[in-house]
Amino acid sequence: MIQSGGSIGLYAKRVLLGALLLSVCAHAQIPPSAQPAARIGYIDVKRLIDTAPQFVESKTRLEREFARQNAQIAADDTKLTALKQRYERDGAIMTRENAEALKREIDATERDNKRRRDETRTEYNNRGTEEVNRNLRLINDTAIELARRQGYDMVVGSQAVLYASPRVDITDAVLQRLKELNAGDTGNAKP
Repeated sequence: MIQSGGSIGLYAKRVLLGALLLSVCAHAQIPPSAQPAARIGYIDVKRLIDTAPQFVESKTRLEREFARQNAQIAADDTKLTALKQRYERDGAIMTRENAEALKREIDATERDNKRRRDETRTEYNNRGTEEVNRNLRLINDTAIELARRQGYDMVVGSQAVLYASPRVDITDAVLQRLKELNAGDTGNAKP
């Protein structure tokens, strides 16, 4: 799970706990032949983010959701450009009062456009973060469910892994399960 700031997230705690458990098993007094072989899986989280249908649908949904605001911003920018062109073209021949009024209108329009753009960007980022977090929780839940069903002792994600053999990569299995979940219930299914 993606974490911000300096705190150790749940994902990192799981990875550290798994590494600690493997280390304890390796140094215990149990003979190596008596220790069961640990089954470890690896998931390429970035690839899941890029290809999972839930992420693709979230992106499309956000684009549709913000299409009206983006169109309004484009229209406001067109209006501002027309006002500036009028001022440049006619400012010298206008009365001083009319030129000042047009300049005030340009300044007010610029402020309004900036405010609207900033509000839309903030709202878009907040909604995008909600979607990403929801989808990352689904990836985590799906990976855990798959790992339990297939008898994995530990599954790690790509954030903490420098190298993983294709032999332990279970990304395709998780992606397939996400596709199944998406086909069964467009984004609202539980693993």
